Amino acid sequence: MPGAMLSRVRDAQCRPARLQSGDFTKQAGLFKVLADPHRLKIFATIAQARGEVCVCDITAALPLEQPTVSHHLRVLRECGLLLSERRATWVYYRLTPGAIDALHAALDVVAGRSSLSRRAGRAAS
Repeated sequence: MPGAMLSRVRDAQCRPARLQSGDFTKQAGLFKVLADPHRLKIFATIAQARGEVCVCDITAALPLEQPTVSHHLRVLRECGLLLSERRATWVYYRLTPGAIDALHAALDVVAGRSSLSRRAGRAAS
């Protein structure tokens, strides 16, 4: 029927969801930074290196031009996930202390969990 309003029929066991009212601006910004596949690959590479990575290695591993790689690294630095240090010609990148914990904390906020309960669960396993 054109123009007819459709009503939603609820199952007897279906309870309406409560929309979360918290401010997720900080978490959304962090997720937005990592939503780019190249930035996520850069972040994962540095995280898995367990140390520092030279920009020359990052640039060589991506199908991007150097200015684009520099842009992605700047975005990751500005959101607080990476630190950098220039040594002569090259810049070396490493995770900021607590970068992984910040990601866990952002997921905990979104999931409605406290970071303390997540840590306790991780310690028990």
